[in-house]
Amino acid sequence: MANVQYPSILLEKAVNEFAKLPGIGNKTAMRLVLHLLRQDTATVEAFGNSIIKLKHDVKYCRVCHNISDTETCNICSNPRRDPSTVCVVENIRDVLAIEATQQYNGLYHVLGGIISPMDGIGPKNLEIDSLVERISQGEVKEVIFALSTTMEGDTTSFYISRRLKDYPVKLSVLARGVSVGDELEYTDEVTLGRSIINRTPYATS
Repeated sequence: MANVQYPSILLEKAVNEFAKLPGIGNKTAMRLVLHLLRQDTATVEAFGNSIIKLKHDVKYCRVCHNISDTETCNICSNPRRDPSTVCVVENIRDVLAIEATQQYNGLYHVLGGIISPMDGIGPKNLEIDSLVERISQGEVKEVIFALSTTMEGDTTSFYISRRLKDYPVKLSVLARGVSVGDELEYTDEVTLGRSIINRTPYATS
């Protein structure tokens, strides 16, 4: 939609804002904005207010860094979860993907990304120190690396494994039912569930 002559500067600004979202091009942005314009005022205000409230009020779990409404998320505070197992994931979408399998009953640790020098992301930009601190407390017996099977994901797993080498904790990785190069969030639930159940010891070689 290059060089589109918008009939309204307000419409143009709204389309441009929607087009900034990942995976949203100008044509899709235009459809979304026109859809909202057709809704009644209360519906559009509820939509806008939910985004504003999310940004202002959302919290991150002080233990695992998952999104939460409280200081500690409902997974970490659930007494039925196994606190001796921690699944290390890249982002919150991966937590949702694993939870959807209903095959995992431990806790999580959300790194907030993976090591990627090309993108300027190093270990200090991630929640790695807080993971090491959790392990140092002695309650965790197994750490599962559930990171994307990309070079960046493998680099991150290797770095963390070196940070944890002096602690008596078992390191494991998802079974390779998840294809090499796959992003975890796009893996189907059956494959992901089996990969968790059939996880294998993590080897640094």
